[in-house]
Amino acid sequence: MIRITLFLLFALSPSLFAAKPNVVLFLVDDMGWMDCGVYGSKYYETPHIDRFAKRAMRFSNAYAQPLCSPTRASILSGQYTARHGITTASGHQPPQPAGHVFLKESASANAPMLTPESKNYLEPSQITLAETLKGAGYRTAHIGKWHLGLTQPHWPEQQGFEVAFHCHPDPGPPGEYFSPYGVTAEGNPTAKARVGTITDGPEGEYIVDRQAAEAVKFIEASKGGPFFLNLWCYGVHGPWGHKVEYTKYFAAKKDPSGRQGNPIMASMLKSVDECFGRILNELDKQGIAENTIIIFTSDNGGNAHSNVPGSGKTEAAEKNKSEFLADWRKWAGDQPPTLNTPLRDGKGTLYEGGTRVPLMWAWAGKIQPGSLSEAIVGPIDVYPTVIDLLGIAKPEKQVFDGVSYAKVLKGEGAPKRTAYFNYHPHAGANKAGGVWVRSGDFKLLRWFGNPGTHELYNLREGISEANDLSAKMPDKVKELDALIDAFLSDTAATYPRPNPAYKPVAAKIKPANTDPLDNWKERGCKATITNGILSMKATGKPGNAFLGHGMAKLTGPATVKMRVRSQTGGAGRIESLPNASADPSVVHSAPLEIKSGDWQELKVELMNKGPLGTMRVYLPDAEIDFIEVAPANGKAQRWDF
Repeated sequence: MIRITLFLLFALSPSLFAAKPNVVLFLVDDMGWMDCGVYGSKYYETPHIDRFAKRAMRFSNAYAQPLCSPTRASILSGQYTARHGITTASGHQPPQPAGHVFLKESASANAPMLTPESKNYLEPSQITLAETLKGAGYRTAHIGKWHLGLTQPHWPEQQGFEVAFHCHPDPGPPGEYFSPYGVTAEGNPTAKARVGTITDGPEGEYIVDRQAAEAVKFIEASKGGPFFLNLWCYGVHGPWGHKVEYTKYFAAKKDPSGRQGNPIMASMLKSVDECFGRILNELDKQGIAENTIIIFTSDNGGNAHSNVPGSGKTEAAEKNKSEFLADWRKWAGDQPPTLNTPLRDGKGTLYEGGTRVPLMWAWAGKIQPGSLSEAIVGPIDVYPTVIDLLGIAKPEKQVFDGVSYAKVLKGEGAPKRTAYFNYHPHAGANKAGGVWVRSGDFKLLRWFGNPGTHELYNLREGISEANDLSAKMPDKVKELDALIDAFLSDTAATYPRPNPAYKPVAAKIKPANTDPLDNWKERGCKATITNGILSMKATGKPGNAFLGHGMAKLTGPATVKMRVRSQTGGAGRIESLPNASADPSVVHSAPLEIKSGDWQELKVELMNKGPLGTMRVYLPDAEIDFIEVAPANGKAQRWDF
């Protein structure tokens, strides 16, 4: 009788007897911290993600790198980017040869800094998370974007994945979001410049839907034993292929908070949400959901800076670019893909909008459903946390920067570290990038391009990074800067250095200007200057007032600083609209949060690479002491009113 009962229990619920839980890692491309309902969006609709949050622990202080390839490499290696060497989104470019020098000793005389080159591939010598799980008896699969190596020796099959559904080169989706994808096996004469294991589906099949189908296939085939499913979703990366029927729906919808409103992005997020939902449903169908660790996150902050696919160097590329632009204008007008308000800036920057991401973990019976953690964690921690939860020993030959936060997930404690770092040497002041450290509520940024330049923020008091405390708290700057020194030394970071051959060009003297506003144009407001202070007051609909100025001779990326005072406070933003020689549909936008009361100095980064064109400064009713625009490579312009 006992034997019969045990047989029936096993037949009805095999997961009850599974020795090892399954692991599903669902990584979204370019999904911002505010880009789903559970994290605060009032415009995007993500019912499956929101449903998952009810059974998961949600993190409010989770980070990624500013760009995709560095984050992906950190997930699989457990290492900071400064250690594994992939520091920008270059995983689709040819690998550097053995002995390559990643930081040159000199550069041209017009380059103020020596900037390190990113490694274009994940080293085969890395003992990846997939390899460790495979060695512990797990069946492993990678489905989707890889972006960690262009050539076959660096593909996922060589990094521990038995099943792989991918293509190369792969900075985004495989050519198009819709089938036929044009991916064929290497050596096939019909290949369209892409290789890999992706095969075409029915005409018009959406690649995100296909990823869901491949994931379901793998789960069904692996239900008899433990598996690791690593799904790196193609959405919501450019060139922003979308389902028109979804886009029509969102085009008629308004965000009550006034923050988001791009119907193309909303459409794509809906497809990503459906993909995640199909995986959750399949786990339920197979009766293994309760025995599966599920991780949901993004590879970097939301893309608040639109760009255009296609080089325009060939007729075909120009046609593709033209068609894309027409479609974008039709549905999204001049909007960026998303906005990360109240976070500052977005993808590609070291501010919170570029690095803070959604993160949720679920494991029935182990992780408290519907819980929230303020622990500071990042992609380097995924690897040690997963194997800690599974009781698998760390590989002895693998160097780890990440720490396990298994105790956080189980409600038993906090991660064992005092500081977390983020290193990105490819953008910012003088195109030299920077590094930041987060310790408790404080975040210190160090910019390499201007030695000694720091920004200090208390994120608990101001998540929008509008109040730089570096001048007021020099002791805290010194304390945290010492941590950065130790980090750079420990990881052997090839951080930017001043170029010994640099010869600065003397700035031209600016001619006298009789215009009282110094060529700034008032729109939707009245601007006056008294005793060196410009006052602007809205004359129309709130939120529409701005000052505009042509920046035709300046190119981005650029840092914009201003000193303002407002009695009312409120949200603002700075926009860069490229001039007539550039793409008119691209608008680069950086949010501002102005506190009411005393004077404050604000700083934002505009990350567009090209002419700044026309700059618009949107503010609530305010007084302005000065505005300064400092290109990454060029002379700054400053207006002292």
